[in-house]
Amino acid sequence: MGNRTITALLISLAVALATLAGCRKDTPAPAAPAVPAEPATPAEAVRRLTAHLQANDLEAFARDAVTPEVHARLQAAWREGRTRWPLDQLPFARHLPRGMAALSAPDSERTLMRGFDRQLADASLAAAAEFLTLFTVQYILQQGEFSVSEREHYPQLVQAFGAWAGGAPIGDRARARTAIAAMAAAAREAGLDSDEAFAEAGMDESLRRMSRVLATGKQVLASYGFDLDADLAAMDVQLQSQTGDVARVRMQYTLAGTPIDTVVNLERRDGVWYVSDFLRHAEDSLAAGT
Repeated sequence: MGNRTITALLISLAVALATLAGCRKDTPAPAAPAVPAEPATPAEAVRRLTAHLQANDLEAFARDAVTPEVHARLQAAWREGRTRWPLDQLPFARHLPRGMAALSAPDSERTLMRGFDRQLADASLAAAAEFLTLFTVQYILQQGEFSVSEREHYPQLVQAFGAWAGGAPIGDRARARTAIAAMAAAAREAGLDSDEAFAEAGMDESLRRMSRVLATGKQVLASYGFDLDADLAAMDVQLQSQTGDVARVRMQYTLAGTPIDTVVNLERRDGVWYVSDFLRHAEDSLAAGT
């Protein structure tokens, strides 16, 4: 993870959590929202996927984000190393096994804290946060297989996180030590420190293990004052338009004081509504791996 250590960890983590839609830290109270029944409307489909993420259930998210036929093909392709969907649709997803390996290494706490101390001594934390924000925004706008909707939505998220990181207590050494220890323990428990480990575990088991990493990541962000629950609980999800089997849903919410306003496209297949971008990424990942 290099000299960016806790700054990179926090911003990358925040971006990863948000790009999947909306999330909630894993705490005893309040209780996680009930997952809606089979969605009858486009807005309900969005709320259902968000509820899975609120419950830290990546396995259920992957199951309901795509058609049963696509899901079955993804499971087979995952074991063959041809896809890592839905994880591979996150920014910098190709670095995930390496990041998990760095966190789960026997001496990761010491190594990452040494990098943190170098940053602190160089007073480079704010600069690192600014660099990561600008770099990630440019990556989303100019690279990757992002849709028009994603290129409108994701930069808003990254800029909100960057603004938060600029004023967050990222330089707090005690917090950094606790955060690194928590993420290292979660990574070791997951046991997914290589691409081969992801393939051997398979799609469902890998996502179950990564769900626990997700829960820990939310707790880490909360310890730095980023309460995703408080911001996303008030998210307004409304149908903007629908023509036959195609619809547009508007999501409005606030992250760290920054208003987010975006529209997502949905499509109906065999009577069930799906977010078009999730379906497209899943199907593209299968096509690319053949």
